[in-house]
Amino acid sequence: MDEQNNTPVDVVIVGGGAAGLNAAQMLGRSRRSVVVVDGGEPRNAPAKGVHGFLSRDGVSPAELYRIGREEAESYGVRIISGQVSGAAGFRGAFTVELADGAVVRGRRLLIATGLVDELPDIPGLRERWGRDVLHCPYCHGWEVQDQPIGILGTGPFAAHQALLFRQWSANITLFLNNAMEPTELELHQLAARGITVVHGPVAALQVDNDKLAGVLLSDGSLVPVAAVAAAPRFMARASAFADLGLKAVPHPMGMGEYLETDADGATGVPGVWAAGNVTDLRAQVLSSAAAGAWTGVVINADLMAEELEDAVTAYRGSVTA
Repeated sequence: MDEQNNTPVDVVIVGGGAAGLNAAQMLGRSRRSVVVVDGGEPRNAPAKGVHGFLSRDGVSPAELYRIGREEAESYGVRIISGQVSGAAGFRGAFTVELADGAVVRGRRLLIATGLVDELPDIPGLRERWGRDVLHCPYCHGWEVQDQPIGILGTGPFAAHQALLFRQWSANITLFLNNAMEPTELELHQLAARGITVVHGPVAALQVDNDKLAGVLLSDGSLVPVAAVAAAPRFMARASAFADLGLKAVPHPMGMGEYLETDADGATGVPGVWAAGNVTDLRAQVLSSAAAGAWTGVVINADLMAEELEDAVTAYRGSVTA
């Protein structure tokens, strides 16, 4: 980066997904200088479409972010492609380092890096993720309604997940996969809803002609399904910010690790905020965008308060001079 492009800005945003871009748009509209650094690896890239987003239902993730980047750039936001390798500094003077050696500086820092879905090591699972291997019925249940759906046991949440997906299909199979054992109450609930429970480990997913055909068990039997629901472990992308004293911590619900913030997205490090999935593991695209917008408002207010204090100090100095 040349010296001109390395001039400190008001806010550096790491992550160009829904949260980061909406924060950038809000800050750009507030006439703030903003740089967004985006690694180009959105969590929902494999998905065919985004759902539950008013006025954007079914739009592909790539198209949604293209529109978001154009809108942010129309307000003067600068977007840089690159991977962030580290960050340092303090409130008013943060330095964000990129893997290619470039450096971006800003008065405030917003972390909107999202999360990584950790999936069980089952052949075929990762390859089909976001296509016919799903985890959220509100995001993709409509697309697989009335089809045979398998629920992969990854932990105690699987029984609830099976009962939840039952709303979208009457043909649900819960594969315990030696990862959980339903309680007596859950077994009664599963039976009452006509959900089949299969014991034993899952060996692989069988795919024929680029289409999920079924779940292959370790005993060699195949259970036909058109989709599989698997609850991953959600892991915040936060390792690049360790030198700032920020570290992902276990989520109280046991679903993974996240960055702790207050209700406005402020972390424990002054001048650093977080928004979207990196701090809210359950957030969908729409709620991540909303969180980014609000965090942008809060960051602008923080900058404004600092500028007002400086202006009052300078005014008093001029009056007494």
